[in-house]
Amino acid sequence: MANTILSPVVPSRSRDSDRPSVCILGTRGYPSYYGGFETAVRKIAPFLAATGWDVTVYGRPGGTREFDPDLDVRVHRRLTRGIESKSLSTLTHGFSAAVSTAKTRPDVALVMNVANGFWIPLLKARGIPSVVNVDGIEWEREKWGRAARVVFRGGAAITAKKATTLVYDSVEIAKRWESTYHREGEVIAYGGEPAADLPIESGFIHRGYVLMVARLVPENSVPEFFAVAAKLSQTYPVIIVGSTGYGGELDTAAQKLAADNSGIHWLGHISDDRRLFALWQHAGVYFHGHSVGGTNPALVQAMSCGAPIIARDTVYNREVLGMAGRFTEVTPNALYTNLSDAMTSVATCETYSAAAKARAQKHYSWIEICEKYEQTLLAAIRTQGKVR
Repeated sequence: MANTILSPVVPSRSRDSDRPSVCILGTRGYPSYYGGFETAVRKIAPFLAATGWDVTVYGRPGGTREFDPDLDVRVHRRLTRGIESKSLSTLTHGFSAAVSTAKTRPDVALVMNVANGFWIPLLKARGIPSVVNVDGIEWEREKWGRAARVVFRGGAAITAKKATTLVYDSVEIAKRWESTYHREGEVIAYGGEPAADLPIESGFIHRGYVLMVARLVPENSVPEFFAVAAKLSQTYPVIIVGSTGYGGELDTAAQKLAADNSGIHWLGHISDDRRLFALWQHAGVYFHGHSVGGTNPALVQAMSCGAPIIARDTVYNREVLGMAGRFTEVTPNALYTNLSDAMTSVATCETYSAAAKARAQKHYSWIEICEKYEQTLLAAIRTQGKVR
């Protein structure tokens, strides 16, 4: 079984000097099913271990599955302490993980989330190159208050100055960072996992329901979708997947919608990939309302599952989806019209489904993405003067 230690600082352990070593910081751990970063780590960490890397993933107590059939025991797991709250979790767990990484001195650190940029100077002082996935433009997310946005901006500024290499998950995010911070970097998107034919959710029929999968936060167009969900449910079942993660008004609103409308089904957060993939695979239409960020992992995975997609019209969603779906404004009239129109045409649904799946297979393969991460990590090590 993988080694798990609960400690703010992990003692150094011996390593095979011929194997490159990497510590991965900034997620809930391995294996975790919380969000996009966690999904990426579930793919990247075992890939690197299989190609000969010594891999350690830092996480939080309670953030991972202790017994998971897909767990790769070659990946070392470390849990560090922090303060569990919406505004402090990332910073405090990131700090304790950075302290531990500084002590163990791997060849390179893969850091997820610019909020952890504050700790990059600590790694740099120990001669550890850092590859940082900056995520999206976090300070533009409505879920964060003023203090959190200041933190993200500060972390981004330090990341831009101190990180060895930046990773952008889309071309549009790269443009924003290059314009603001004058730092180039590597563009590495998220991947999608092709799904075999899966059984449909009990009580529903193939192409017979409207689906939304999202963290229940305003920038994912959740309030706008909720505003038309009751009307849609008079004709088609509506399935809502997701939660805020910390409770709040939108969780309460989802619960009330489901209680007041027999055609609305709120399933909360789903960590079972097979069940989630099946929901995408059999949906009549999937609404993707994310408005902030680059390549969204949920959108890519929905494409890989062959979901017919109606997406909020943003430069980020257009970059990922291309011509393989339809785009909409999120006014009540436009949203209702586009979703209901798609549901009335089986041919349209199947056309979108096939186009989305083909685009995902061509542009968003996890194997290629993991290979890009490996090459980027090796390049960062060479930059630091450690030849591999």
